[in-house]
Order: sequence, then C-alpha cells, then structure tokens
Amino acid sequence: MEHVTYQKIIDAVESGSLCEPFGNEDFRRSCIGCGEGTYRAFLYKHKKGNKGGNSELFIQTSPNKFILIRPYKYGL
Repeated sequence: MEHVTYQKIIDAVESGSLCEPFGNEDFRRSCIGCGEGTYRAFLYKHKKGNKGGNSELFIQTSPNKFILIRPYKYGL
C-alpha cells in the first residue's frame, strides 16, 4: 500500500492522538511501526520547499514543528 506513513499521520491527527504542530517525537509516539529512519527524516523530506523535489505534505512552522498541508494529497 502506498502512502502508509502519510496515512498514519493523517489518521493520528484526525483522531486527536497527534496534535498539530507536531515534531519527530510526537510522530514517533503516535504512529507506531514506521521505522527508525522514517521518524528522523519523513517530515523534513516532505516539507514544503524541500530541496529534493519530494512531495510537499507538511509546512514547517518552527524548528522541528510541522502541520499537514490541506487538502490532503493522493485522495486521502
């Protein structure tokens, strides 16, 4: 299934178990089973304006704090 990590974050925000703005540790506590490297890199890799040209899923609001870009991508 594509977009598993992104879907976990959306679900956690919508359920209230992950409050925006959130950081890496908040993400780790709320979205179990994503993999250690994912917790360190995913938010930065997919932030608006990322240098890698990856999909923009989050806005960085302050150091290590992010909110989801709405509307959600990929029909999620």
